[in-house]
Amino acid sequence: MSTYRCKIGTSDGRVLEKEFEADSRAALQVSLEEQGFFVFKIRKASLQWFSKGTGGGSISGRRFLGLNQEMLVLIRSGLPILQVLDTLVDRMEPGSLFNTLQDIRSDVKGGSSLSDAFERFPKMFPQLYVASLRAGEQSGDLPVTLARYIEYQKRVEAIRAKVRSATFYPMLLGIAVTVVVAFLLLYVIPSFTQVYADANVQLPLLTRMVISLANGLVSGLPVWVPALLITFFLIRAYTRTDGGAFQVDRVKLKLPFFGEMLNEYALSTFCRTFATTLASGIPIVQAMQMSRATLNNRVLETHLSAAVNRINEGAKISEALEQTGNFPVIALRMIGVGETSGSLVDMLTDVSEYYEDEVERRLDRLTTMVEPLMMMTMGLLIGGIVVAMYIPIFQMAGTVQ
Repeated sequence: MSTYRCKIGTSDGRVLEKEFEADSRAALQVSLEEQGFFVFKIRKASLQWFSKGTGGGSISGRRFLGLNQEMLVLIRSGLPILQVLDTLVDRMEPGSLFNTLQDIRSDVKGGSSLSDAFERFPKMFPQLYVASLRAGEQSGDLPVTLARYIEYQKRVEAIRAKVRSATFYPMLLGIAVTVVVAFLLLYVIPSFTQVYADANVQLPLLTRMVISLANGLVSGLPVWVPALLITFFLIRAYTRTDGGAFQVDRVKLKLPFFGEMLNEYALSTFCRTFATTLASGIPIVQAMQMSRATLNNRVLETHLSAAVNRINEGAKISEALEQTGNFPVIALRMIGVGETSGSLVDMLTDVSEYYEDEVERRLDRLTTMVEPLMMMTMGLLIGGIVVAMYIPIFQMAGTVQ
């Protein structure tokens, strides 16, 4: 999904500028008009590498979690919302979040609800969070809703941290191998080549192959470096289009081992989000639409959109999800039991925890396989280059004797 910045008119004559996420500009315009807005302008939101202005940046998961925990403690202590915001602002260091909270406090002081005030900053606060706040306000049980969201956030951050941890070491090894091999090919081997040329030594095949590779890399620098950069930017531009991003996401799901793991990770995140939104009192269709946004895969999002349409037409949740083709039989059966028994939230939570454990097991297996394989590859590459360059020295030493 892409983010669009819209200028819209409301039925009471106000003109607003807000950001929305949608699959396309046309789909967003239809959705806004169906909601009764008059659409003046829709443009794709530009990427912001640095946060600038009030609420223009993002907030890290850990910092956002800390903010919510502080807010929950203050609300449970019985303080009015305005005093809660005052306390949060007083404890906050200057920055984009500080400026945003000041604006939120001003909005609440001016009569806005807490959820409406947070909704003004979609780049900083996710839609699910705003919806949870709104559900808590409507039910009169904001602390319970906020505590439920915090628990959800902890679980999601935990699984993300495990994914990052499992991929960090292999990436570090890959970078190290690339740097060392490049150093050998570009700097060390040319020095040996000059020595062998001065000595007029007959070089073995392996040494000649390594030297030819190094010479090709050096002489081809003016060609292959620009070619790689152009290719990189072309691929990057293509993947930022709706069609390109869709194709990339399709390929991801078809990768051996990784595709199934990505599907399970998306499934666990979707089910946990769906359970959290339903427990907060959000209607099923709206809860599914919010949960769909957590999939981070356009293919899966398209399939879930079709499922939402089927549910709108009267289909059961388990039946609609089955037709997506992305949910395993065990997950569908558990969700079906939850629908029948009235314990859908509990079953969705169980499905999420089951597939979180599956993702962790896959990550453990991946780490166990990849680390030795990369160490062996690193040893063979570097060792092979070193041996190839020292064979002529050993031959020269034998000739001298």
